[in-house]
This record gives sequence, C-alpha cells and structure tokens, in this order.
Amino acid sequence: MNRSILRLAIPNIISNITIPLLGLVDMILMGHLGSASYIGAIALGGTIFSVLYSFFSFLRAGTTGFTAQALGGNDKTETIYSLYRSICIGIPIILLILSLQIPIAKLSELLLDGSDEVKALAISYFYIRIWAAPANILLYCLNGWFVGMQNTKIPMFIAILINVMNIIFSVVFVIIFNKNVVGVALGTVIAQYCGLTLAIILLIKNYKSYFLKINKDILFNFEKIKRFFKVNTDLMIRSFLLIISIAFFTNQSAKLGDNILAVNMILLQSFYIFSYFTDGFAYAGEALVGKFIGSNDKNNLVKVVRLLLIWGFCISVPFTILYALFPSSFVKIISDNPNILLEIKPYYIYMIAIPSITFAAFIWDGIYIGATASKAIRNTMIIATIFIFIPAWHLLTPKLGNHGLWIAFLCFMTARGVAMTLMAKKNIIQTVKNQ
Repeated sequence: MNRSILRLAIPNIISNITIPLLGLVDMILMGHLGSASYIGAIALGGTIFSVLYSFFSFLRAGTTGFTAQALGGNDKTETIYSLYRSICIGIPIILLILSLQIPIAKLSELLLDGSDEVKALAISYFYIRIWAAPANILLYCLNGWFVGMQNTKIPMFIAILINVMNIIFSVVFVIIFNKNVVGVALGTVIAQYCGLTLAIILLIKNYKSYFLKINKDILFNFEKIKRFFKVNTDLMIRSFLLIISIAFFTNQSAKLGDNILAVNMILLQSFYIFSYFTDGFAYAGEALVGKFIGSNDKNNLVKVVRLLLIWGFCISVPFTILYALFPSSFVKIISDNPNILLEIKPYYIYMIAIPSITFAAFIWDGIYIGATASKAIRNTMIIATIFIFIPAWHLLTPKLGNHGLWIAFLCFMTARGVAMTLMAKKNIIQTVKNQ
C-alpha cells in the first residue's frame, strides 16, 4: 500500500514543487524591483484569480472522484464519460468567464484593499492573465481525469512544462522587456496554453482506446448529471469558502499597509510550499480512496486512510524543523527590502507552526474528495470559516493586529482538520459495507 501511495504521491509532489517555485520566482522578480507595491500587486491580482477559479476547481476534484470510482468498478464507459461530462460543463464556464471579465475586474477593484498604485497594477495584471482561462479550465478537467485513472505522471509532466515555461517567459518579459506585473501575467498565459497542448497530446497517445463515440443518452443521463452537479456544487462551495478565507486574509493584510501585506504574502509562501508537498499525498488519497470505494474494498480503504495520515505527519516534521532553523534565509530569497526584513521577524512563529497545524486538513481533503463525500467536506468548511475563522479574527485583531489575523487563520486550519477527523467514520469508512 505504501508503494501505491508513493507511486501516486511522488509525481504529484514533483509537479507541485514547481508551483511554489513559480510563486517564489514571481515574488523574487517583483521583490527586487525596489517597491513593495509590486509584491502587493501580484498578491492581489493572484487573489482575484484564486477566488474566480475557486468556483470552478470542482471540475478537477469531482472528475477525479467519479473517474476513480468508475475505474475501481471496472466501468470503462463511465470512466470516459466522466471526462466528457466535465468538458461539456467546462466550455460554457470558459465563455462565461471571458464575457464577464470587465464586471469581474470592476467588482474586484471595489472589494480589494490596498494603495491606489497596488490596485492599479493588480487590475493590469488581471486583464492580461484572464486570457489563460480557457486553458486553465480545460486543464482542470484533464488533470482530474488523469489522477482518477491512477496516473499522476502525466499531470506532473504538464505542471513542470507550465511552470518552467512560465518562469522563462516571466523572466524574459520582466528583466529584458521591463514589463513588471504585466510581464508576469503574459508568462502565465503563454505557459498555460503550452500545458494544455501537452495534455491533449498525452491524452490521445495514452488513452485513445478509451475514446467512445459520444452517446447523448449516456452523456446526459439524468441520474448521472444530477449526482455530478450535486457533488460538484458542494465541492464548489467548499473551494469557494477556502479561497475566500485566503482572500480575506490577504485583504485584511492589505488594510494593515503595503509592508505588512508584503510580509504576510512572503510568509504565506511557506504555507503554500508545505501544502503542495502534502497535497501530493492528498491527490494519492483521491485516486486510491475512490478506487477502493468503487471496488467495495473496505479493508484497503481503512488501511490507505491510516497510512495517508501517517505520511502527512511525517512530512510535517522536517518542514517544522527547517522553518524553525532557517526562517530568515527563506525570507531573504524572496526579498532584500530592509523594511520587510525587519518587520517580518516577529511573525516567524507562524511559519514554524504551519506544518503541524495544517497537515491533517490537507490529507483529509484528498480522502473526502476521493470518496465524493461532498456534503461532509462542504459542512466542515462552513464550520471552520463561519464559526471559527471570522469570530476569531473579529475578537483577536483589534487587540493583536497582524498577530490576531495569523492566529485566526491557523485556528481555521485546525478546525478543518478536527472536523473532518470527527466526521470520517460516518462519511468515509461506513460508505463501504464489506469487511
């Protein structure tokens, strides 16, 4: 079982490493331009897309769960139709995003806090990067299907290509053509279409035998569509609340000034880096949990859940040690601004606390998604956001300022892990009846 977990997790970890690497490169490019405004603009611009895509990330997660369960049940027809349905929903989403880009930008400008300079740069970033939406949405569908098929190597190749190309083009546009945040956005757009092209090539090369002539009666089967939308609506709410929480954190940081915004975004990179390592095992959980539920294999389901949580804990230990021993080294990689380097020191404790506090939530996410336990994962997110994060922020920040904001955020992550642990027996283990 450990070999199966690692076979799926390691390619995901490799591909995920490139994501924070890209974020770090963007921060480094902006951090060395001499103004905290550029870091803030990338943070706010990225927040717009995080919130926007949070509505539609269910296309990846839902497709993985349905595909893995169909594969476990040896249902070849339903295996490919889970991809067909996902793409059929993805295409109108793409058209909707592109047609509403001006209202989205105007609304974002009203809701986001920050200096006029930061907001203006963030909106410039938005109007360029929005044209990556078609590639981004279709990649949700394709990558979700690949993981459900127990193949994490293809998403790894795609992610590596996207992020390497993104870094190359961003460096060229920023350093050579002096395009600052616009250059970073252009790099993202070009890289996304490179990734989509590779995904389509690898789909045809590796899974051509799965392709079936589309039967409208099967594609639009009422019960299948109803379940697809029910699960994905719950996942959409869950993803939206997660991203809204991070966006709220970013927005509250901006209210504390450009330097605090830059400080918090740098520290948040340590959160992302750890999450992408842990998500490698969460994605393995999506694939394996879905497969074992599809094949009605309770013994292996219980075993894989236990081992995934052990792996999550084991990953958290070295990260805690590294963050505790070398916090300033991590920060200096991103920015050499003396004001930021001085202001960030009191907040190192939160970077050190992130791994041990957050690993359970990341691992359980993958387990619940693989089980398509969408109602439960939605409810745990509602509890953590509305009943923990917001009240904690309201009570703590007036007296503690940025410390209160960080404590509230870590309470939010703790609540997610605890709630999913308490609900796991009913929503994961007991869904399979055989022993």
